[in-house]
Amino acid sequence: MTTTPEISETPAYLSGNLAPVPDEIGAFDLPVTGALPAELTGRYFRNGPNPLPGHDSGHWFAGAGMIHGVRLRDGRAEWYRNRWVRTRSFTEGARLIGPNGLDRTAVSANTSVIRHADRILALVESGFPYEMTPELDTVGSCDFGGRLTSAMTAHPKLDPVTGELHFFGYGFMPPYLTYHRLSSAGELVESRVVEVPGPTMIHDFAITENYVIWLDLPVVFDMELVGKSLPFQWSDSYGARLGVMDRDGRVTWFEIDPCYVFHVGNAREDASGRVVLDAIRYARESFTSIWGRISGSDNPAAETEGAVLHRWVLDPATGKATEEQRDDRAVEFPTFNEDLLGRESRLLYTVSDDAIVKYDTESGAALVRDAGGQPGEAIFVPAQDAKAEDGGWLMSIVTDHSGEASHLLVLDAADLEFVASVQLPRRVPAGFHGSWLPDL
Repeated sequence: MTTTPEISETPAYLSGNLAPVPDEIGAFDLPVTGALPAELTGRYFRNGPNPLPGHDSGHWFAGAGMIHGVRLRDGRAEWYRNRWVRTRSFTEGARLIGPNGLDRTAVSANTSVIRHADRILALVESGFPYEMTPELDTVGSCDFGGRLTSAMTAHPKLDPVTGELHFFGYGFMPPYLTYHRLSSAGELVESRVVEVPGPTMIHDFAITENYVIWLDLPVVFDMELVGKSLPFQWSDSYGARLGVMDRDGRVTWFEIDPCYVFHVGNAREDASGRVVLDAIRYARESFTSIWGRISGSDNPAAETEGAVLHRWVLDPATGKATEEQRDDRAVEFPTFNEDLLGRESRLLYTVSDDAIVKYDTESGAALVRDAGGQPGEAIFVPAQDAKAEDGGWLMSIVTDHSGEASHLLVLDAADLEFVASVQLPRRVPAGFHGSWLPDL
């Protein structure tokens, strides 16, 4: 494995709640406060950057991927373990752009972790996914039988009706954007180039019952930044638009006010055939501020820099887009009941600095729960045979204000009341996205 120079000054993305842990550990029979529902039998996995000790990846987003896992069964917390994703970049020091050209296996795999067609995949948007075992051992890179020729987003969308997994890849060379679709059995059955003007950073997207929603926004690849940091920056000249793509690949583009979106909530089609999209919106100043912080100046997890819940309504019949700020509270990491992905839903769960915030996106009402520390993304887990949209639980890793301990918090999704807490054997650094993988 290649090494990087010793760090002389610790940047913000390697300190505080972002500081990486130095090793892999395991612990069993974890202490539980409250009562874990017996129905929560499965694994909670959460991915995030965690560079090796003494290594500086140059940006929070670039650290080696590490998955933290908690195994629950029949009301008990059986184990915790954390494991690096052993990509070729991690084990061999391979680079995405190397002597033999582009190597999509040379990635960090640090952004999310999902399961589809019995494969557990660690994802990052710069290259191929890596398959993991239920015990978090690395199996290897996955290109779906050689059919995947682009990168794979860390935010694929599972259609709850068809079982198909929709995703995309973007890049800094043409084609800049490619749409893909996996069958419910995990076979790559469709790939389609989508024309965009340049190498824009597309972190997320959305689907509805009949459409794919694209985010073509003004954060673009900059060759002059290669080797200095993540080579993307805001461009005042690029413009901002949302695209509504039908099943035949035709895209209707809607010009919108310049902004950036890391994460979307749900999207749906209303009774008039319009597309409604809820997402967390950054204005130019908010984006450039937080991008500077996660490039090394301050602690990016300390605040969300004015990213707010926003709604766009897109009318394919008229080509008109309307925009509305839904709240002024700074939030991020929107989640929802994914049994309703792409369909009618009202409820959205987000996190703020020290709280979990539940929105009714129709009325605008917000329910706020003090998390007692800094919460990570709150994953919604539906209860079996639930009748209500919020019938289930939220799961989030929370780190206390001292920065010395973390626990897995379980809340009732209906009223955000405490259900249980699993004490973890170590502090878990702030990270990105996770999944609840119920036993099959």
